[in-house]
Amino acid sequence: MSISLHQASVPVFVRGLKVLSQLLEKGAAHAAETGIDPSELIEARLAPDMLALAAQVQRASDTSKLSGERLSGVASPKMEDTETTFPQLQERVAKTIAYLESLSPADVDAGEGRTITLNFGPLKPSFTGPDYLLGFALPNFYFHVVTAHDILRHKGVPVGKRDYLGSI
Repeated sequence: MSISLHQASVPVFVRGLKVLSQLLEKGAAHAAETGIDPSELIEARLAPDMLALAAQVQRASDTSKLSGERLSGVASPKMEDTETTFPQLQERVAKTIAYLESLSPADVDAGEGRTITLNFGPLKPSFTGPDYLLGFALPNFYFHVVTAHDILRHKGVPVGKRDYLGSI
């Protein structure tokens, strides 16, 4: 069985973003039910040198939309990383999903023949499209989604593995 680059990327990112949206819903509901200031959750982090929940959502969004752009050649929406509320984070996730769902399978599959070079200052790793997706983009995306899950759980939001896995 073969799988296309589109099949291995867009539906996977969309599913993960929908899980992230549901986690944010549970975070907002928990804050409302317990009287916690929502900013306490949005600004929470697992360790002092890690990014806060809002930044985890932003990075999951960036990773998925920039992966779509790099693979398809279709520009992704620019987002300023200024979200400070649950509704703003939800809006960002929704915009990211809309962009990804707008990509045609043919455009994404064309990424198989592309060389993707990242710019990390002095480091400029290059990948084939499939190697980029499977070896960098998807692991990076899932790191940020699971870290968002773990921040919420650490702060007492009742989420578990089934919430992370989403609807099966």
